[in-house]
Amino acid sequence: MPSFDIASAVDLQILDNAINTVKKEIATRYDFRDTAVKVELNKKDFVISLEVGSEMQMKQLIDVLISRSMKQGIDGSAFDFTKDAYPSGKVVKKEVSVRNGLKQEDAKKIVKMIKDNGFKVQAAIMDDIIRVTGKKLDDLQEVIAKCRTGNFNIPLQFVNMKS
Repeated sequence: MPSFDIASAVDLQILDNAINTVKKEIATRYDFRDTAVKVELNKKDFVISLEVGSEMQMKQLIDVLISRSMKQGIDGSAFDFTKDAYPSGKVVKKEVSVRNGLKQEDAKKIVKMIKDNGFKVQAAIMDDIIRVTGKKLDDLQEVIAKCRTGNFNIPLQFVNMKS
């Protein structure tokens, strides 16, 4: 029976490359000259620590982070900017978490959407992925198309397609 997996994962090496690209660009930009800028990636927890001199520079740094990550192939919705920046002495700090893996509530939303649309497939949540199986490959491709148009605010990858 044909099947595929729906996942939401960020490759650590690609993320690391994107962070290094951000560091290089910030080092050469005129508006960041003579300011202490730190961009660090905690590889264990998938958290990016940002540290700049002002709120305006924080917004510019976030913009650079998103644009460079998208050029590396990381979806902009993979970053969680919900935590506010906070002042710490002369600098402004912000922690940006990277969404890695499907959370249970997101997986339930996706499975509910698949079932509500009446596709002739079965969807099962397996840890941080969703396995979708069906009798026809066309049914699976319809599910992929519907998931791409769905507004889940998380980056989705469709992997492990088997026929």
